[in-house]
Amino acid sequence: MSSNFGDLIRITIFGESHGPAIGLVMDSPPVGYEISEELVLAQMKRRAPGQDATATSRVEADIPEFLSGLLDGKTTGAPLACIIRNTNTHSGDYDNIVRCPRPSHADYAASVRYDGNNDIRGGGHFSGRLTAPLVIAGSIAKQILSKNGIAVVGHVLQIGKAKDSEFCTTSIDDELAEKLSNEYFATISDSAKEKMYSEIMAAKSENNSIGGAVEIAVTGLPVGVGDPMFGGVENVISSAVYGVPAVKAVSFGAGFDFAGMRGSEANDQMYVDDNGEVKCLTNNCGGITGGITNSMPVIIKAYLKPTPSIGRPQHTVDVTDCTNSILEIKGRHDPCIVPRALPAIESAVALAILNLLARGGRI
Repeated sequence: MSSNFGDLIRITIFGESHGPAIGLVMDSPPVGYEISEELVLAQMKRRAPGQDATATSRVEADIPEFLSGLLDGKTTGAPLACIIRNTNTHSGDYDNIVRCPRPSHADYAASVRYDGNNDIRGGGHFSGRLTAPLVIAGSIAKQILSKNGIAVVGHVLQIGKAKDSEFCTTSIDDELAEKLSNEYFATISDSAKEKMYSEIMAAKSENNSIGGAVEIAVTGLPVGVGDPMFGGVENVISSAVYGVPAVKAVSFGAGFDFAGMRGSEANDQMYVDDNGEVKCLTNNCGGITGGITNSMPVIIKAYLKPTPSIGRPQHTVDVTDCTNSILEIKGRHDPCIVPRALPAIESAVALAILNLLARGGRI
């Protein structure tokens, strides 16, 4: 399995949902950076399950145990290794999944790919549980980026028909960024959050689930980060974000709306600001042109499918005798994964940015 990301700064994520532990190794982290475990825990809390009725009831302490790479709170340059022990597993809930794979899960495809040797319990290595070590790595990356004047911040943009306000794409308010960075279920508008809760609870009451979208902004990036063609900022960020389970689409700037625009609407016209810096009047390109940062905030949207594990009977197959079957899924599952996925997607973006800066010798 290819569960690693990055080149100059590389992370590997390991473990299974119901195994003894999950964890990560970060190779070649920048040296001498002070890392606050308190800030790591704050980001872990944003991802943690069991915080309200919109999330799975599975509760894990999710306390990171750092094994190497930190000395007196600073990165040593050695591989940074960390584990999280799994303590609250109900593996018996998945006994029937071996025979009858869950629709829209990796169960069937993974079983064929790995000749039936994959761990099916809780989704194994394909589980959203593996976003916990991703958030640890992302929190470390965020702290390193912050010390270089770069911030990664996000909010829940949409759940079902309920939509939040979008970021001002030309300038992100510092106070708003601080607020969002410390919230579980972060939204710009409180009224939008209430409507999102209603969408989630309506789906839950029907033994169903619901999807949504998040919006991420990266501020403080220098001009000229990234490479054309296959090493562009969009390429690298997308590669990391698609590592978060349930993400099915990623867009930058105006994204899908470009399909309905003319050039005169889409083009980001340029000017010199009061500080003598080149800026754009709009930011439809999402801070990236030719795969390279262009001085504007990088704006990313990621779209997530509804949690596939729902409490309704669904059509599947019994793989033991290749017959049609009906599956009723047991276990504890999120009626909406979007709020908990937000810090994981922020983390993926932060790790991508850290790698892009390392490639250019900027960190």
